[in-house]
Amino acid sequence: MKTTRPVLRRLALVSAAAASAVLLAACGGNDSAGHTGHNSPSGPAASPRASAPSGAHNAADVAFAKGMIPHHRQAVEMAGLAATRAASSQVKELATTIMKAQDPEITTMSGWLAAWGEQVPAKGSGDHSGMTAMPGMDHSAMPGMMDAKEMDALKKKSGKDFDASFLEMMVAHHRGALRMAGTEKAEGAYGPAKTLAESVIKGQSAEITRMNKLLGKG
Repeated sequence: MKTTRPVLRRLALVSAAAASAVLLAACGGNDSAGHTGHNSPSGPAASPRASAPSGAHNAADVAFAKGMIPHHRQAVEMAGLAATRAASSQVKELATTIMKAQDPEITTMSGWLAAWGEQVPAKGSGDHSGMTAMPGMDHSAMPGMMDAKEMDALKKKSGKDFDASFLEMMVAHHRGALRMAGTEKAEGAYGPAKTLAESVIKGQSAEITRMNKLLGKG
């Protein structure tokens, strides 16, 4: 009995060591395969693409960019007339503010469309030629846009007559932009586009208030 107990103790220790080795091997195997395992934190379920849905865009984002680019271009064109036609320094200052805000936004939205593999609207002269790259787009889908006759009439004015027409037209133009931005906020999926829409709403709402005061309506 005295010789049997040490043997049994040694066998128990050997078995325990073998079990530990198997356990360590199993753990090592799970770790090395963890990159593809179903339960691994770094597996497909936690891939960067899956965890960054804010980078996705939808049809509403594309429509917003394609519509707002020519809309902004026309506003910039209208604002550009003020430098030589406006009588009021306040109107000239407002026009400069509009140009500085909307020109960079045109560049930003054009970059989105290019990255998404979408066609950037062709440059127009401020009427509806900028919409030729957007099949199915018409005046009713571009709220606040001026037609060619309205733009031509504005170009022929100067002084206080220009100031009044410019302000009236730009208020209508801005209100159209607010509608487009509101649609993007409600239906868009691309984070930066929704942020830009919010910026348009905030900035142009303030400008509408300012223009109405200049018109004596505020």
